[in-house]
Amino acid sequence: MKNMPLAPVKYKHVAIKTIAFSLLAAAWVLGAGPALADYTAPRVPPLPKYTQECAACHVAYPAGMLPAASWQRMMGTLNKHYGTDASLDEASVREISTWLKANAGTYRKVREEPPQDRISQSAWFVREHREVSAEVWKHKAVRSAANCAACHTRADAGDYSERNITYPAGLGEKYRHGWND
Repeated sequence: MKNMPLAPVKYKHVAIKTIAFSLLAAAWVLGAGPALADYTAPRVPPLPKYTQECAACHVAYPAGMLPAASWQRMMGTLNKHYGTDASLDEASVREISTWLKANAGTYRKVREEPPQDRISQSAWFVREHREVSAEVWKHKAVRSAANCAACHTRADAGDYSERNITYPAGLGEKYRHGWND
């Protein structure tokens, strides 16, 4: 006796897409999802001069967090850098500016210039931190949205992965809903 299919397969492409989608969904549920969501673009090693000058006061933010135009404006106004005189000699400004421009964000997420060239006001930053209440940003353990290291334990290494987030000391339990440490 010859084997015959129960019914002819008219929509083979639909069946293949359904199977592929089901496999991806299963992988997500079984643990690959968080790993994929946590993926970050390859990190560019920071310019030593940039780290020396900028990390003296705050985290040396990865150049890819802002578009080139934002970095250019920032480097051109160091004498009034968010309320502080962060002036540098001309050679340092030129060296750091060149590096920032070469490594600035060009991908869709950061192409848009944020208000006042503030990373913490960029659309992607606001979206990523939408669950964090205004009270958390003002808490003495955090102080502001620009203090990445308050929660991102490896911010100094340019790693903002959700796997390396910790709950800042002193915050009440009512704010804990956004943390999973």
